[in-house]
Amino acid sequence: MRIDLHIHTTASDGAWTPEAVVGGAIRGGLDIIAVTDHDTVAAVRSAQRSASELGLSILTGIEVSSTHEGRDVHILGYGLDLGDPALVGYCARASTGRADRMREMLSRLANLGIQVDFSEVVEAAGPDFVNIGRPHLARVLVARGFASSIPNAFDTLIGDGLPAFVPTGLLSPLGAVDLIRAAGGLPIWAHPPASLLDGLLPPLVSHGLRGLEAYRPGHSSGDVSRLEELCHSQGLVATGGSDWHTPDAGSVLGDFAVSSEQVGAFLDEVGPPPT
Repeated sequence: MRIDLHIHTTASDGAWTPEAVVGGAIRGGLDIIAVTDHDTVAAVRSAQRSASELGLSILTGIEVSSTHEGRDVHILGYGLDLGDPALVGYCARASTGRADRMREMLSRLANLGIQVDFSEVVEAAGPDFVNIGRPHLARVLVARGFASSIPNAFDTLIGDGLPAFVPTGLLSPLGAVDLIRAAGGLPIWAHPPASLLDGLLPPLVSHGLRGLEAYRPGHSSGDVSRLEELCHSQGLVATGGSDWHTPDAGSVLGDFAVSSEQVGAFLDEVGPPPT
């Protein structure tokens, strides 16, 4: 069984619609996926409807943005009640908050002599977006010649801690865990930075965090071993996913997958995908 538990669509900063993601996942030989857009669950039901008769199972998911000491910390949520009132309310507030954050980033770029209009970022996001994000801005910076590539835009201007970066500022990490648990979901720390693990993991675990994203493209064997050991010692489950956004990054859905052996404890805990 081939599984990818971290995929984005046009509802946030992915390049493909939910229906296109389903088609790409099937072509890539995936059996189970999770749609985990930033701060919205708007694409989940569309993806599930599209996959319902195609042999692809789709877990409900979200990637909740939070901020810790000025840095973004992302908490994945799986097995959610999509109609939970607190979750629905959060997603609505996040859409407004992300738009405000983008305007502040544009102001910081203007102070650097880089003029980009909010309408350009909206156009780059496309007609299906729900939440606007940095990759949309990066596309504009590349198109306007302010960056040579999307990675270059992040590396020089809008990445964490750089001159035009603004944290999302929506929740604390503990608040993100609370939100997911209240919606009946399983909270998992996405791509946990090594520099934050020692200090932030204990309070997150005490608060109800249930796992770590241990398996990702680009992780070294040492990275994986450390995260697996932390899962074992803290009683957590391990997950994994491609964090796929676009084929322009050089990969297609299915290039990266985890096995049911690697994430079996997670699958047991989250339960079967909806049918």
